[in-house]
Amino acid sequence: MTILLSDPRVGAVPVRECGEPLVALDASFGTAHARVRAGLAARLARARTALPAGIGLRVVEGHRSVVDQRAIIERYAAEVLAAHPGVSTDELEHLTSRFVSPVAVAPHVAGAAVDLTLVDLAVDPGPDGTGADLDLGTPIDATPEASGGRCYLDAPDISARARAHRVLLAGVLGGAGLVNYPTEWWHWSWGDRYWALVTGAPVALYGPVADRATDPTEAAA
Repeated sequence: MTILLSDPRVGAVPVRECGEPLVALDASFGTAHARVRAGLAARLARARTALPAGIGLRVVEGHRSVVDQRAIIERYAAEVLAAHPGVSTDELEHLTSRFVSPVAVAPHVAGAAVDLTLVDLAVDPGPDGTGADLDLGTPIDATPEASGGRCYLDAPDISARARAHRVLLAGVLGGAGLVNYPTEWWHWSWGDRYWALVTGAPVALYGPVADRATDPTEAAA
């Protein structure tokens, strides 16, 4: 059974903030220069070394401010309500959390999560120099409604090629210790409350972080 971020068990995980700074991923991960916690940056670099030659990782988003998280929640909740008129407040929160997390437990707000994809480095350098996106079945940020559920990591109705790419992505990221949010193939995290619950860690290492400046002394390899 899929555990959603609105599940009370996620919010019940204690946080022992370790104080790691946000660091900017370098251009080899894409022009977004996404900011993530230092420990997550190191694991992304490790995951990349496990990829076959000619394939890379492109990170499109890391840390997200509380303001931005709330705005995303509001926009998507309105879409869900339009698709499911008359749902209760609790059910609306449940459906919304398939795609966007409540602020208090949001991995992106903690700097603990990335949205990313695989890229082909050999065929086309792509507009940001990191390579052309490989087929993973849906675009990043495809909602359950828009994608017919194909945004779920284990969705059955995607092509064999897209399935192979998802298996590869899961293998290298899981091997580096990251966990996936099962409704979004592109969303992976480490050190947050969801990660702690899924892995059985006694505490989360990262809690919500203010939208402060990136530590200029650190970056992923």
